[in-house]
Amino acid sequence: MENILGIIYVLAFVIFALVLYAVMQIKLLGMKVKDFWSFIEANEMLDKLYKFAKQYQKMSPQEQVIYLAEAEKIFTAFDKVPKELWDEEYEKYKQVLRKYNDIKMLRWASN
Repeated sequence: MENILGIIYVLAFVIFALVLYAVMQIKLLGMKVKDFWSFIEANEMLDKLYKFAKQYQKMSPQEQVIYLAEAEKIFTAFDKVPKELWDEEYEKYKQVLRKYNDIKMLRWASN
């Protein structure tokens, strides 16, 4: 029983140390932990919007508004982190941005 309790304490300390190390690395990059977390969430949404942009050529006006709002959230989150963190996602980002600009132009022309 004492061995198991000792192992649990060591594992808890290691997990705490790893989290503290990750937070320290984020701070050293000059970022806030909240900004990094929003970047992670935005990265997941980027994948969804990328698939959506590739599949749908014509969107309803409601889908366009939703797409624009979600894309703006992604752009804001990505702007808060260094570009080196999302180099791998650049093509997806560019595709989502392209679709975003197309929708904006289409909506502007129809008004």
